[in-house]
Amino acid sequence: MRALDTFFAVVAFCVTLASSSPMPKATCGYESCPVPKDGLMNVHLIAHTHDDVGWLKTVDQYYYGDRNSIQQVGVQYIIDSVVAELPKDPSRRFIYVETAYFRQWWDKQNQETREKVEALVESGQLEFISGGWAMHDEAVTHYQSIIDQFTWGFKILDDMFNTSCVRPKIGWQIDPFGHARETASIMAMMGFDGLFFARLDQADKNNRFDKKELELVWKASANHGAASYMFTSANHDFYYPPSGFCFDVLCFDEPIIDDLYSPDYNVDRRVDSFISYIEKQSAFMKTNNILVTMGTDFSYQQASYWYNNLDRLIKYTNERQAEGGQLNLMYSTPSCYLKAVHDAGQEWTSKEDDFFPYSSDDYSYWTGYFTSRPTLKFMERKGNNFLQVCKQLSVLADLREEKWEDLASLREAMGIMQHHDAITGTEKQHVAEDYALRLHRSMEHCRQTAENALNKLTVKEGSAEVQFHSCLFTNVSQCDTSEQAEKFVVTLYNPLAQVTSMFVRLPVQDFQYQVRNELGDLIDTQMLKIPTPVQNMPGRESSATQELVFQAENLPALGFKSYRVEKLNTASPPPQPSEELVIANDVIEVTFDADLKRLSSVKDIAADKTYAVSQDFQYYEAVEGDNLGADRRASGAYIFRPVNNQKIPVSGSPPIIETYSGELVSEIHQVWNEWVSSVTRIYKGVNHVELEWTVGPIPIDDDTGKEVINLVSLSGWETNGKFYTDSNGREILERNRDLRPTWDFDPSFEPVAGNYYPITTSISIRNHAANSQNEEFVIITDRAQGGSSIENGTLEVMLHRRLLFDDDKGVGEPLNEIAFGEGLVARGKQILLFGQTEAHPTSIYKTRRLVRDSMVLAPWLFVTPTDLTPTQWGEQYNTLVSLFITAFFFNFFLKKVHWVEERGAAERQPFDLGAVERRGHAGPRRAFPGEERRPRTVSADQRPSHGLD
Repeated sequence: MRALDTFFAVVAFCVTLASSSPMPKATCGYESCPVPKDGLMNVHLIAHTHDDVGWLKTVDQYYYGDRNSIQQVGVQYIIDSVVAELPKDPSRRFIYVETAYFRQWWDKQNQETREKVEALVESGQLEFISGGWAMHDEAVTHYQSIIDQFTWGFKILDDMFNTSCVRPKIGWQIDPFGHARETASIMAMMGFDGLFFARLDQADKNNRFDKKELELVWKASANHGAASYMFTSANHDFYYPPSGFCFDVLCFDEPIIDDLYSPDYNVDRRVDSFISYIEKQSAFMKTNNILVTMGTDFSYQQASYWYNNLDRLIKYTNERQAEGGQLNLMYSTPSCYLKAVHDAGQEWTSKEDDFFPYSSDDYSYWTGYFTSRPTLKFMERKGNNFLQVCKQLSVLADLREEKWEDLASLREAMGIMQHHDAITGTEKQHVAEDYALRLHRSMEHCRQTAENALNKLTVKEGSAEVQFHSCLFTNVSQCDTSEQAEKFVVTLYNPLAQVTSMFVRLPVQDFQYQVRNELGDLIDTQMLKIPTPVQNMPGRESSATQELVFQAENLPALGFKSYRVEKLNTASPPPQPSEELVIANDVIEVTFDADLKRLSSVKDIAADKTYAVSQDFQYYEAVEGDNLGADRRASGAYIFRPVNNQKIPVSGSPPIIETYSGELVSEIHQVWNEWVSSVTRIYKGVNHVELEWTVGPIPIDDDTGKEVINLVSLSGWETNGKFYTDSNGREILERNRDLRPTWDFDPSFEPVAGNYYPITTSISIRNHAANSQNEEFVIITDRAQGGSSIENGTLEVMLHRRLLFDDDKGVGEPLNEIAFGEGLVARGKQILLFGQTEAHPTSIYKTRRLVRDSMVLAPWLFVTPTDLTPTQWGEQYNTLVSLFITAFFFNFFLKKVHWVEERGAAERQPFDLGAVERRGHAGPRRAFPGEERRPRTVSADQRPSHGLD
């Protein structure tokens, strides 16, 4: 239940306080807030620190205060110091956000210190804000991972403290580089009462200054209505203290000296200066309340510096009230500020779009990080995939606390990855490597959880346990087990709530193979050449030149099937390419131009409709600025700034092509130049096109950074400057080129970068030409990327970036990733969908959702070497396990399945260790035509049997 119930009109907002749940012995929450004074300007001083969970230093380096030559900070000292200072004055307050750090500190404290901290929480002096594992990014994170990092943070807070006072009720997103509507919707649905952030487009901010609209009601979902409305406040001065009032040990601002006999006495001057600042800020506010942040990055390592000076600032400013002074200063929190604003009864304007893209000046659009470090972004997506698999298997196999630490390890690594300087790719190189190492290690830990669960689910009585290996490098066609074993079993676990099918591709030796399904029947297989550029990728530790392909059909929802693979004694010569320019199955036909050797059309055979389409790889040259002025900004990890806004083809001649056709898959390999190649493929019975791209090492021998895109053009399409992107993998937002819904946008400065938007999972265009039959084209991505529709009828998605200059936004080094002694090579997939919009009876809406979900939560492949015959394996192990009796309708996405740990505090909600929490949602728009859109709930007592017998 939200402590602040919200009611909204079209342009009005009022908040009505509701009674909080009983909190014995606690005076936290809105009850503990200082009381503003009528007739005065109430200044809410927010003592805070912003502790990046990795950025210039690694997580541990930041916590322990290591590598101080990079940044002289240590988080443990911040928490130590604040905890020591708060009890000295009950009016002092402090907010804390990053649960990852607080948990690390808490584990090292004795019982006396823990009780002291809990008392501070219960008194309201120490308040946890947001409460996630980290302050997550909002552009490139998937909503499932956002929810998971909040869930884990909330759980850890609840474990640490025996009081409901610890539960956050405010979102504090002060450093992410733009803000997503879906994030606001998630926070509203979690019961948050307000959201505070710092970064919004400089033109938008100036406009809001003029109109007194820094505070508003964000209508954060087209589907959830008022339940998703969120009071939102943009900070006046980012999250920094007023100029001259940084009292941190690392700052150089003068303290407040109140000794009348000191020659340096400065109380009057300092108070006058602060009053002047507040008077200027108050001109932009609608109520007699002003929020002033007193802290910055890693502040309060010596908290006494802050509190002693803030005590004096409050004292001497408030003393002026007796002489007609109009300011009332007080220690406060965002929660208390929100309460004061609520009590003022003000009406607010509303907003329905989001806060992307973000620019800090006319030449600095923070749209490069949508793509920066593409391999790390892909690794994060796979980490989420495997985390869901591990959580589900731990429940379905009834592991309970077995391997709990292994599962927690991946939860925490994934929580860290959501940080706004982690998944974004805006960290230093050594920090990015630490993130990757943490995630890889935790995935290996979680593999033990999955293996334990699968043994419980598959091994029949009296049979031996087996190993279940994960092939983590199939994206570069490398898997030790499939390449070396003569016989092995492939177990495919489906984490979706729907039955699904997939085509399995495994690198193997140059021999023939046979594959048997879960019933022991032989199924069709096909051998395909691994593209030559992939075989030669730096760091690939594989001699395999071919892949074995087979179809795994009807994988059960939350269940698995096993397939037995055996190498035959017959050699398999390399498949020979043809010169065919057409590949087809029974539903789709793809044609390449005979002269250009590039995609020219896609035909929907069933609808007898042909789409004239071309595809090309191009790049932008990156601006090489020295950052001494706004117009001299360089393109960097954060900023995307192309030279002359011109795209350059990666090759001026037709690519080299090879065509391979078969019963299961047909594909055309293209080599565009020495560092770009691709595969265009269609699978049997599948009505979409898969484009697999490989980019790198991007050459820099011309001393020029490059930003590579996939450009797809639809001939004759009239899109009117409109295109559509998803918000954190959920709802779809309409974008309009060269337009902002809430202010006048000038695109002349950066017409390309200023029109780039984050793509978490998809981007699309719709044809508005006469007789277009509601045509829609969709690109579904396998990781977060940036993209746009710069010209009508086109979509472009940025794939990879290699830059030689820093953009002066803090990271202090260019985005020039090196792997295995060469520039980084990235490989990925995009799905190209052609069809009709939701307005058409044969809409591609259902296909888009199913494909998108299966990209996010793909069936996870486990490989087990074995010497058993198919009959022996079937006698000793289950080859088909289905955990759902009935699959859910297609647009139900299972958000989480996990154990809920027991808590013992009487005043808190009781939890049962044996309870299973399953959460899901229906599709974010409407159901497929003819299907009802409605929520579904699965309770623990409806949990189906394993079906192992």
